[in-house]
Amino acid sequence: MQSIVELSAIFDYGWPHTGRECAQVDNVVVERQAARWTANHVAALGDYAAQAIPLVDPAIRRPLIDGIDLWDMWPLQLADGSTARLDGWTVWMVLSAPRLADPDLRHHIARIRLLLERDGEWRDCGHALPEGFNPGSREWAGSALFDPETARVTLFYTVAGRRGEPQPTFAQRMFQTCGTLGMDGDMARIEDWSEPAEMFAADGKHYMVVNQAVGVPGFIKGFRDPAHFRDPASGEDYVVFTASLQGSTSDFNGCVGIARAGNRDHGAWFLLPPMVSANGLNNEQERPQLIWHSGLYYLFWSTQRKVFAPGGPNGPNGIYGMVSPHLFGPYEPINGTGLVAANPAEAPFQTYSWWITGELEVAGFVDLLDVGAQGPVDSAEWRRAHFGGVPAPRFRVELDGTVARVHTI
Repeated sequence: MQSIVELSAIFDYGWPHTGRECAQVDNVVVERQAARWTANHVAALGDYAAQAIPLVDPAIRRPLIDGIDLWDMWPLQLADGSTARLDGWTVWMVLSAPRLADPDLRHHIARIRLLLERDGEWRDCGHALPEGFNPGSREWAGSALFDPETARVTLFYTVAGRRGEPQPTFAQRMFQTCGTLGMDGDMARIEDWSEPAEMFAADGKHYMVVNQAVGVPGFIKGFRDPAHFRDPASGEDYVVFTASLQGSTSDFNGCVGIARAGNRDHGAWFLLPPMVSANGLNNEQERPQLIWHSGLYYLFWSTQRKVFAPGGPNGPNGIYGMVSPHLFGPYEPINGTGLVAANPAEAPFQTYSWWITGELEVAGFVDLLDVGAQGPVDSAEWRRAHFGGVPAPRFRVELDGTVARVHTI
């Protein structure tokens, strides 16, 4: 009979999800527990100067596109996770909305926009998806896979709300669609999108079904942000995503979920138990992503101080993560606490929602500037006066085993 370790390896590398948290082989039951991100980890945070993101010059708040707010961006990437490049340009998708009086309302009308970037120069290429194409009321974050041989783009993204709903809801589903990328000088377009197909649904066992009618940013539940990853060990495709644990007794029940593609065409997905649990600690582990670097698997996510459970330790707005020699663990927190990169103490809200490229460059967006440590004010006028809504300056993360540091570019 195979050993527990051997059976665990079989399960960890793609056992089809059957609605149980375990698999059975030769009458031996093997369980895989989600890695725990706990209060003890966060309580160990001390001086994090080596993880501090450089200060952002307030002058950067000038809109990149007149009348448009931008946030939550991700590049077209190749199957190995590296950033796709076309004639020196990188192609980015970013959430966008008209500049409303209250920037918090941007989430109610968000659409994915297509941008080109080269040497710090940006080109706006308009909306990525056609008008009326989305099966929800707006488009939220995801990831995009590019095949340079066929110019095909596979977009994995979050459908928020329902088409035709009278008021925006916070229902969340994950869809995929494919189109063909074309370049015309310094402009890009994606055409011939396939009909959006739902990738998988929350099972109500491991993951909460997210169908809230109302909510406040930071405190809604999650089933969103699919990020593609091809495992170099098995060649199989996965997505990790933001989710909320089913059956938790805490209102702060964030987790990172994972699903495995049945084939390279992504025609079927197997939903697997969560990768990381922040149960009782944190409500949102947003924009998660997996990166394979120097023989290790790094799982990253973004979160904010305000979504930590009250009465316990909390950390700064920043990137957090865990690392393991195997895709399904065991994982341990990077730097012993999970903190990878954080806004500096003197500007704790300056940037948010980061994407780490395969080259370890970090792209985020400018959130609130000239705020100091006083904290946000519950006023639409105040938010508009301080909101950035533009791409943030890039920085790099240096990864050395379980240690991460921030470096300027």
